[in-house]
Amino acid sequence: MPSSILIIRTSSLGDVVYASAVLHDIRQALPDAQIDWVAEEAFTAVPQLAGARRVIPFALRRWRRRWHDPQNWRELAAFRRTLRETRYDVVIDLNEQVKSALIARAAFGSRHGFNRASIREPLACSFYQFTHAVPRTLHFVERCRRLAASALNYTPEGAPCWQWSWEDQPPPDALLMPPEVPYVMMLHATSRADKLWPEERWRRLIQTCRERGLLVLLPWGNAQEQERSERLALGHDNARVPPRASLPELGALLKKARWVAGVDTGLTHWAAALGTPTVAIFTATSPRQLGVNIQGAHAVDLGNIGALPEVETVLETVDALTQRSNETQQRGNA
Repeated sequence: MPSSILIIRTSSLGDVVYASAVLHDIRQALPDAQIDWVAEEAFTAVPQLAGARRVIPFALRRWRRRWHDPQNWRELAAFRRTLRETRYDVVIDLNEQVKSALIARAAFGSRHGFNRASIREPLACSFYQFTHAVPRTLHFVERCRRLAASALNYTPEGAPCWQWSWEDQPPPDALLMPPEVPYVMMLHATSRADKLWPEERWRRLIQTCRERGLLVLLPWGNAQEQERSERLALGHDNARVPPRASLPELGALLKKARWVAGVDTGLTHWAAALGTPTVAIFTATSPRQLGVNIQGAHAVDLGNIGALPEVETVLETVDALTQRSNETQQRGNA
């Protein structure tokens, strides 16, 4: 039985969230296993909160901006030393890329990845000792679960599941915390302009929340997103643009929100994985392999490639999710 396991999934945020479902599966199948993870430094909080023993930060996104900086090479050497401190029984690459296969090759342990028919970059298979066939048509989270199960010789059971631990995390900054009133979060920001939902529709959604006595939080991660948050909040006294938050702080806010509506972005997928009623708005991508509805009845995908959902549809959906959540809580309190 493998007792020491290394998982490699470096980015992006939504993919790391989905991939971290394997932590629950492995704990169910191998309760004594020690599981480490390699993730981009910006996303290390996710596998930490999901139960990884240790997360090794990888900073390729920062390093490649200035390849000739000697400090970058020193950090890369330190990363390699850290990676090789532990002799793993099994190394599982969930990233499907040559860069992650090279990380697997640098680690000590039997190396597992997708086979050539299943992987995004077939050249990566050259660096694995064992490859596994996983249908490419499956949802991304199920692809990860099946690869880990095949590498570790168990069968994943039931729907994907996450067990988050916030015990070691400091509480969110007081400036981030809303007053003791119900609040929702609207995640309008994404790295691709074609995945945005029109601002006019967000404003109509905010206005409806005002009529219902709901505070709206509009988080942001860069200057452009902050400007959009401020535009959306303008003229709405129920909308708040909080200070820039760390990933654990955002997770804490997402977890306590009454509901979340967001475009196809990492925080939206994380909100659903946290169990918060979530509506994912798709405009330029398909939810078939990346949608939130695989996570349960509390999460719904709306829209599709070139098919933007209307405000009324979003409102009807969040109403249904809120009612379902209230009913579940009432049954739990009975």
